[in-house]
Amino acid sequence: MYLAKGVIMSIIRETIDVDRRPEDVYDYVMDAQHMPEWQLSAVSVERLDEGPVGLGNRVRVTRHVGRRVMPMTMEVTEYDPPRSWAMRGVDGPVRARVHGEVEPFDEGRRSHVTIDIDFEGHGVGKVLVPLVVRPQVRKELPRNEQLLKDRLEHTGE
Repeated sequence: MYLAKGVIMSIIRETIDVDRRPEDVYDYVMDAQHMPEWQLSAVSVERLDEGPVGLGNRVRVTRHVGRRVMPMTMEVTEYDPPRSWAMRGVDGPVRARVHGEVEPFDEGRRSHVTIDIDFEGHGVGKVLVPLVVRPQVRKELPRNEQLLKDRLEHTGE
């Protein structure tokens, strides 16, 4: 992705190993109500669809972005349990594109979790993404993955 002055922005990627089966990790991550438990910037989450999670489902996530609190709607664009998922922002000034993968190891008893995040700015978001959002997410994503690991390994979710 290129910015106006030729600066290349890269996807933010973090990986962690979790001492839980891929199915457990995937189910937890895809249950929107858990987002505020393991994502530091998530204030609240509201499912906008009924029924089982799948392609096209939407959630409204309210997040701290810098000093602001911003609601944003995310849509599931890939749903391949228990291996991968993707979501994209469909409204608001900051629109995330998230891709996650869960790879089994240790004969399927443990999981290698990788999360990639990229952003698209609209309006004021064009300023927020490089100055506020990317630095915040670069700092937050490793902590989020550690919270995910701790939550899954110690609470039995």
